[in-house]
Amino acid sequence: MRSHTSSQFEAEVQGLRRLVLEMGERCIDVLDLSLETFLSGGADAKRLAEIEALDKQIDQDELEVDASVLRSLALRQPVAFDLRLLTASLKLATDLERIGDEAVNVSERATEVTGVARERCKDEVKALGEGAREMLKGAIEAFEDGDAKRAREVCASDEAIDARYKALTQSMFELVSAHPEDVRGAIAVMKVAKYLERVADHATNVAEEVIFIVTGDDVRRSRRG
Repeated sequence: MRSHTSSQFEAEVQGLRRLVLEMGERCIDVLDLSLETFLSGGADAKRLAEIEALDKQIDQDELEVDASVLRSLALRQPVAFDLRLLTASLKLATDLERIGDEAVNVSERATEVTGVARERCKDEVKALGEGAREMLKGAIEAFEDGDAKRAREVCASDEAIDARYKALTQSMFELVSAHPEDVRGAIAVMKVAKYLERVADHATNVAEEVIFIVTGDDVRRSRRG
């Protein structure tokens, strides 16, 4: 995003950016695996172990980002852009870690959805998941490129995800009315829908932090106020 007169500080900043980007890529990977697991109705031990390993690495990534930021804050006393980058990276790491958790939650519901609920939800869950994934991917790309415009586009996409989430939840309520024997599966689908809606919310948070880093504008207040 910019260079520094201190080569050591430049290396620290580039190392931090690399850590965040790698963490984001792992979040995309674990989300992909979890969605595949849910849509296929389950996974073998190897797939589940891969999901668990990715989640653990994402947790470790958060700790490394925190340590890197705190070290730079203590030693460099940054201002302006650098200070925004460092402090926002702490929040970015928190949101990315939570995305990893939500992805694991999705995979854990895979075997709970059967019968009519499974057939009815597949296309809707897939669309919701793909939408959340695109938001996450867009937010990470915006961070990598320092692109506030791209980040704003990600934020604007959240309304469509909310609408899909509400539609899927309503569809499951209607299914339970017609097929009360599938209530367990319908509840599991609604949980998955909520997990994916939260992924989109966290992706929005990441995009908002990118806007803050690049421009200094805190758009969170306008969205939540």
